[in-house]
Amino acid sequence: MTSDSTNPSRTAPAPLSIVLAGGGTAGHIEPALAVGEALRSARPDARITALGTERGLEGRLVPERGFDLSLIPPVPVPRKVNKDLLTFPFRLVRALWETRRTLRRLDADVVVGFGGYVSGPAYLAAKSAGIPVVVHEANARTGMANRLGVKLGGRALAAVPDSGLPGAEVVGIPVRRSLLDLDRAGLRREARDFFGLDQDAPVLLVTGGSQGAASINAAVAGAAPTLADAGIGVLHAYGRKNSVEVARTPGAPAYVAVPYIDRMDLALAAADMVLCRSGAMTVAEISACGLPAVYVPLPHGNGEQELNARPVVDAGGGSIVPDAELDARRVAREVVPLLRDADRLEKAGAAASRAGHRDAAARIAEIVIEEATEKK
Repeated sequence: MTSDSTNPSRTAPAPLSIVLAGGGTAGHIEPALAVGEALRSARPDARITALGTERGLEGRLVPERGFDLSLIPPVPVPRKVNKDLLTFPFRLVRALWETRRTLRRLDADVVVGFGGYVSGPAYLAAKSAGIPVVVHEANARTGMANRLGVKLGGRALAAVPDSGLPGAEVVGIPVRRSLLDLDRAGLRREARDFFGLDQDAPVLLVTGGSQGAASINAAVAGAAPTLADAGIGVLHAYGRKNSVEVARTPGAPAYVAVPYIDRMDLALAAADMVLCRSGAMTVAEISACGLPAVYVPLPHGNGEQELNARPVVDAGGGSIVPDAELDARRVAREVVPLLRDADRLEKAGAAASRAGHRDAAARIAEIVIEEATEKK
């Protein structure tokens, strides 16, 4: 008699083929890759492929993280009546054809979208091919592509309540495992040596994103003498197209200014506090590491950056300063008292850590596998 384990009539299920659509900016790519990591952990045999375009950051970020990348034509929606608007329907048709061909080649079981101009064609192509869709909205206000994905029948997931995504389950923002498991205390000495920072002084990490932020650069550089007098070190990523000149104060902790930080894990391990913009992914990663922050939302747009930071701030994990109010004196007022009070600093960091959803990537992966398995 043949046992179940050797019965040839019982074959193992075919590996899942999962497509991640989140190209363009890091705010779309990083959540996709965090979910990809969780999927790879849950289903090591799954085929995971990211969709992207030649113009996005995914060309560098996706291969660096060990995932396959398939390119489709970019089709950003024109905001003005011009030549781009007239040619948009033709470019959309081409993108849909290319995307559907890619999904067919990959034998996709599910498409997971994270917004941006890669997701729109992916949602439409998946709908036309009968492939289930999962939509994740990281921002406090839902974008056009994700609204479309849900209207087409996609399962809705959101980082926060009241994002405008109908029927969304709130799961938080997926953060890569390397940051969730970051041993800041254990890496502190190595991290500070790496950047040339003082080993014993409190350190403020300053970043305006990959392009930098002129208002943040000017305000923090202006506060440099006050920070030096308070015994505070600074690691300042000012952006590749910008520059920062800060006079060194003799005997003070180092003020290290760099155009870009490749080792953000070490930067977060070196820091005790952060001053930054409040994009959804930025807020999620910083709070997941247990760092309090001064969030300076972008002064334009629909106000979503302030909404991104609000839950962490309300929990006691930081503060929000409007861009128009940011100057050297405000930087000193927000930063110095907290960095000079170890007890307050520890409590604020703990509050920041509790404000997020540390299981977001795993929960989304679970939902994606459920949708893909039902399709099979």
